[in-house]
Amino acid sequence: MLRQGQFGSGWVFVTVEPTGKLGLAARPNQDTPLMEGGRVLLGNDVWEHAYYLKYQNRRADYLAAWWNVVDWDAVTTRYDQARTGTLTV
Repeated sequence: MLRQGQFGSGWVFVTVEPTGKLGLAARPNQDTPLMEGGRVLLGNDVWEHAYYLKYQNRRADYLAAWWNVVDWDAVTTRYDQARTGTLTV
């Protein structure tokens, strides 16, 4: 389970280093690791507008459910592309 490390509005990203090592990056507001030359495999919008209608203030419940809708085939493809140097935005 991803711990709640993003305070307030922002995004959480799964990133990949040139070595293939995975990482997590939290960014405030609309910022992204792409702005710093990072490579992103997937991102999650943790602004309240992304989950409030269904989850109200239960961000942890939203995050737990979110993992069930991730397109893991697409993430695998992006990871393979990152490792071969062909990943694009």
